[in-house]
Amino acid sequence: MLNKKLKGYMTKFSTDTRSPLTISLWHAVVAFTGGFITIFMLMSLSEGLQLSLLMAPFGASCVLAFGLPEAPVSQPRNIIGGHFITTLCGLAVYHWIGQGIWALSVAVGLGIALMIVTKTTHPPAGANPIVVITAASSWSFLFTPVLLGSIIIVCVALLYNNLIKHRKYPTFWR
Repeated sequence: MLNKKLKGYMTKFSTDTRSPLTISLWHAVVAFTGGFITIFMLMSLSEGLQLSLLMAPFGASCVLAFGLPEAPVSQPRNIIGGHFITTLCGLAVYHWIGQGIWALSVAVGLGIALMIVTKTTHPPAGANPIVVITAASSWSFLFTPVLLGSIIIVCVALLYNNLIKHRKYPTFWR
């Protein structure tokens, strides 16, 4: 009985299906340019305003905003809301529990759950609690870089993606 269940489970690992993603040099150039502009803008504003507007998960947000702008997880509410919610989770857990394996695990799990129930799932934001807790971030991290940085990403995505003839961004707001 157990052997049959294990065998049935293991068959889920195999597939003959190929990736639905297509290769397009034009799409790659468009995505490169959008990501370049966004990170360049975030870094330039950071230097000019002398505050941090960049964190590693924003690079992954650019992949979605410019590489897969039609995906539900790439929409403005998901980028801003996902980053905000998971950072808030990371900060709350850090300031309540501290650092360590339990804090990291609870914060990431809580962030994922709250993104799902608020319809703001944004995979790059799943890294935010790890960033927050390992860096021992203060509450100001929620606003800079997270909130202001994610708003800038969305603004660039709105302006840039809609310059491309066959793109319409966002596909939804609510």
